[in-house]
Amino acid sequence: MIITIDGPVATGKSTIARQLAESLGYIFFDTGAMYRALTYSILKHHIDLNNTEELINFLDHFEFSIKIIRREKHYFVDDDDVTKKIRGSEVTSAVSEVSANKIVREKLVNIQRRLAVGVNAVFEGRDMGSVVFPEAALKIFLTGRDDVRAKRRFDELKSKYPEDTKELTFNQCLEEITQRDHYDSTREHSPLIKAHDACVIDTSDISVNEIVHKILECKDSLKTKKI
Repeated sequence: MIITIDGPVATGKSTIARQLAESLGYIFFDTGAMYRALTYSILKHHIDLNNTEELINFLDHFEFSIKIIRREKHYFVDDDDVTKKIRGSEVTSAVSEVSANKIVREKLVNIQRRLAVGVNAVFEGRDMGSVVFPEAALKIFLTGRDDVRAKRRFDELKSKYPEDTKELTFNQCLEEITQRDHYDSTREHSPLIKAHDACVIDTSDISVNEIVHKILECKDSLKTKKI
């Protein structure tokens, strides 16, 4: 069974998807981390996104893997553990542009679909239910108020990267989230949209446990419909 969780930035997708997967005994896939890993490699090798031949050649040789170390997922590019590196400001600033590229998306969609073969998994991202797995058994779309999401993003960055975020302000986070929402929802290829059959949950004022419970209720309702 494939469960997809989509939604804009800072709606708690990764945390919720991870906890949901653990509660069900499913595999969890953070597709955002995949795009970040690819973005990191593109920046590292100075790949020109507008040079189609160069980009295709790079993608043909791109090596990406996920390993479990001390019960945590680590992301590797060319045998280099980039788990922390892909969360830095440079990658964050570039990932939207990279992930909007049609050739890049086709490459990663193929990888994601291969990972889904024969497994029970929760896939978290922005186009999982609408593009990558349109036939998924259960689709979830998370939403949240802009101010709440900006506060989450601000607190997360301050906590994880205190040295790099000394000058960061809440208003900057709010502006970045607004810009990211507009970019993701209006991009030409695989825009951020709610699948027509997705269950929508507003994460603004409820806990992660409550959200996971709501998702499990949505899952149980599928069984009821089939009976």
